[in-house]
Amino acid sequence: MASLNEAFDERLREIDTYLDFLEALERQVQTGPPKIGGAPITAEQQRILYSAVFLQLYNLVEATVHWCVDAVSEAAADGGRWRPGDLAEQLRREWVRTIARTHIEMNPENRLQAAVQLCDRLIQALPVEKWGVERRSNWDDDEIKAITDRLGLELRISPQVYSGVKRPFRDDKGPLALVKYLRNRLAHGSLSFGECGDGITVNELRDLKQRTADYLREVVAAFRQYLDEHQFLIPDRRPAPGAVH
Repeated sequence: MASLNEAFDERLREIDTYLDFLEALERQVQTGPPKIGGAPITAEQQRILYSAVFLQLYNLVEATVHWCVDAVSEAAADGGRWRPGDLAEQLRREWVRTIARTHIEMNPENRLQAAVQLCDRLIQALPVEKWGVERRSNWDDDEIKAITDRLGLELRISPQVYSGVKRPFRDDKGPLALVKYLRNRLAHGSLSFGECGDGITVNELRDLKQRTADYLREVVAAFRQYLDEHQFLIPDRRPAPGAVH
């Protein structure tokens, strides 16, 4: 999880650096059209530059969730240390879901083959291998809560941070919901980059970034506790605190 924290902080620094750049442009507007290399930047170009922050924030959200979920599957495998029966009930359901491919439309023959593969693993008492927990392609705080529930992770967000992520930022949507909404509209072509960046300031973008980052930090902390305390295992199989393994 230490590498996850480092990766998260690195992505966040990139966004902060970009916001510093946008802030410098805003200051230049007060004295005349901002310029880069002597060429003036139009108002439309400035709006397009602002819109990129929404994509950067969505990338941070999606990457953070993927890093956290991957850390769970890696811990559950742990070099072949754990068997399916060692996993806590909800995580074991996710393992079965993936191995038996219960969430995928298949014909009867392929469905049988997946069931036989699962049966063989259980009969041979094969250790758990790293697997890909099924994930959605669109993330906001509601979807993050949904996947933590599926993994058996109790996601506790502090009242202040929870209020910040639920308080409407724009279009009656909280920070993560708005970032997902705009990212999807940009991806599907129903919103131009110029329209996306219209009517917003750097200070507002910093607020959006801060509320998003505060929430994600607490998500990461919750996953860290879940893994450190081996909550992904049944109680009888959890190593004693501080045990070397």
